Amino acid sequence: MQEDIKPRLLRAFLTVAEELHFTRAAARLFVSQQALSRDIRSLERAWGRTLFDRDTRRVGLTPEGHRLLPVVRQVLAAHELLGEELQRTTGPLGDRPLIVDVALHGSTGPHVLATAREAAPHLEFVPRFHSGLARAASEISDGRLDVSFGRVAGLSPAVRAGLHHHLIRYDRLAVHLAPDHPLAALPQVPLAALVGETVYAAAGNEDTSEWTDYARSLFAGRGIHLAPPFPKIEGESEFRRVMRKHHWSVLANVDFPDVPEMAQRPLVSPVPLAPVSMVWRRGLSHPGVQTLLDAARTLGAAQGWLERPPGTWLPEADRALHGAQYL
Repeated sequence: MQEDIKPRLLRAFLTVAEELHFTRAAARLFVSQQALSRDIRSLERAWGRTLFDRDTRRVGLTPEGHRLLPVVRQVLAAHELLGEELQRTTGPLGDRPLIVDVALHGSTGPHVLATAREAAPHLEFVPRFHSGLARAASEISDGRLDVSFGRVAGLSPAVRAGLHHHLIRYDRLAVHLAPDHPLAALPQVPLAALVGETVYAAAGNEDTSEWTDYARSLFAGRGIHLAPPFPKIEGESEFRRVMRKHHWSVLANVDFPDVPEMAQRPLVSPVPLAPVSMVWRRGLSHPGVQTLLDAARTLGAAQGWLERPPGTWLPEADRALHGAQYL
């Protein structure tokens, strides 16, 4: 009897088989190449066979890999269909709580959830607190989570294909600086003033890869250095220690809770905006989804969440994804 195989490993196999290139496959899945290679090795050990011939110049499917590929496609399709069916409601109020990731890095998710609860007290919403959309999207795909919020353009096309998303907000960004940093004396920090600075944007944390991708686009051609990959940092005191030790500033949205011993300053010239979408599993049928969307629209209209003042900046990927109606 074969051990249970996680859908993540099957998706890793399928993506490498389609790309025949580990670097491109890892980029599609928004994981590191090392993590992807580790997943493929785990799958090969579990199945007791080699799936890919690989050397320094090429990657190819073995005969066993070719034989199993169509079966894996069928299994993943069936898994997605099962997830959709399990999430369908059986009555006007739904038959289970809706699991909603509201994150901790900003105010969008918590505010939308609070407004939805007030509007529909008969529905049950269960919050989760992940740190990034990349991790949340994976759990949505696996059926462990229903709804999240974040930057959809930073997800791979393969992941986005299984999701519905609706743009609800543009976050303004800020930089957190050491109190004695010369730029901390300014009320706002022009992007050009960060030339030569090393700014932390969670590179190395696979849970928040969509955020690192945003920072990489923002810093490109501006002489701003993205802090190198670093393992996920747990806890406020540890975060403060790492930033202080490496003399890194921090990129965050303006609603990010103040980092102790650091000064938050809004970024200007241009004003970078980070799109925030509500994201849920394709095929999910639950009244709480519409309630959350309605709550987001209500808050957005009251607080100007989709307003874009002159002199703002967005990554090209976000412009292309969301379309002219939002931009």
